[in-house]
Amino acid sequence: MRKFNVTVDGVSYEVEVEEIGGAVVQAPVTVAPVQTPAPVAAPVQAAKPAPAAKPAAPKAAISGGTPVKSPMPGNIMKLLVQEGANVTKGQPILVLEAMKMENDIVADKDGVVSFAVKAGDTVETGATLAVIG
Repeated sequence: MRKFNVTVDGVSYEVEVEEIGGAVVQAPVTVAPVQTPAPVAAPVQAAKPAPAAKPAAPKAAISGGTPVKSPMPGNIMKLLVQEGANVTKGQPILVLEAMKMENDIVADKDGVVSFAVKAGDTVETGATLAVIG
């Protein structure tokens, strides 16, 4: 027989184990005094995770003009022109990040741009990003 000290959930036990293959010997079982485990501090509640980014809420309806729609879901990285700026057809107006790639979103026509989003917004496919009037 061999003696071992085993700790389970902070409580120490003395156990005897018989070796297999050796002579079988009947040994008395002894139980070591059980130590009272130290008090366990109450679990600390983890901080609540920050709420997920909400899709961009559209500004008040921008009347007149041609909407520039998001071709895919993603995050608005930056606006490349100022609100109310004159833009030309094909000019990049903002950067949309989707799947770790930055995509330039361009003006569909000449006109004055009015944004429906701001940098940091999350958008879905088909969301209005800007209106060019």
